Amino acid sequence: MGNTVKIEDYNPDWISEFQQEKARIMEVLKNYSLCVEHIGSTSVEGLEAKPILDIMAGVQHLDEVDTFIEPLKSIGYEFVPHKEFPERRFFRKGRWRAGTHHLHIYRFGSEQWKNQLSFRDYLRSHPDVRKQYQQLKLTLAQKHPADIVGYTKAKAPFILNVIESAKNEVNGGWFQR
Repeated sequence: MGNTVKIEDYNPDWISEFQQEKARIMEVLKNYSLCVEHIGSTSVEGLEAKPILDIMAGVQHLDEVDTFIEPLKSIGYEFVPHKEFPERRFFRKGRWRAGTHHLHIYRFGSEQWKNQLSFRDYLRSHPDVRKQYQQLKLTLAQKHPADIVGYTKAKAPFILNVIESAKNEVNGGWFQR
């Protein structure tokens, strides 16, 4: 069932899968200036995760993303409008609620862009927090085995706390760009 929360052991192939997918995205969007990053749990070595590659692209203006719909469709991505997230454009590869790749597009350097990177980087550099997050994910997967939305919402407070910790730790670093 597509709504099932399935957590898998960390797979080192996720890194090369991201690199291959990034190359495909960059090829079909070669006429645009964008920065592409691997985010989410599959980007954190050693972290168990849902086997979905989360990819983030940064653009100068979100208005230009409308012109990405057809090129991205040619490599299997479907645009999924989310009015509740006006600062993000979202594309999914794979079936609804069972996608294999999620492409999140933000304005490069925006607060959302920085938050995604700070969460990823904090988990990469703080093994204790990474373990806490993994345990939370496993607990929530048991609590919400057939409710991906409930699972995702239940992780939000932890994620926000990690982002705040990252901002406090950086204190004058790249967040000032």
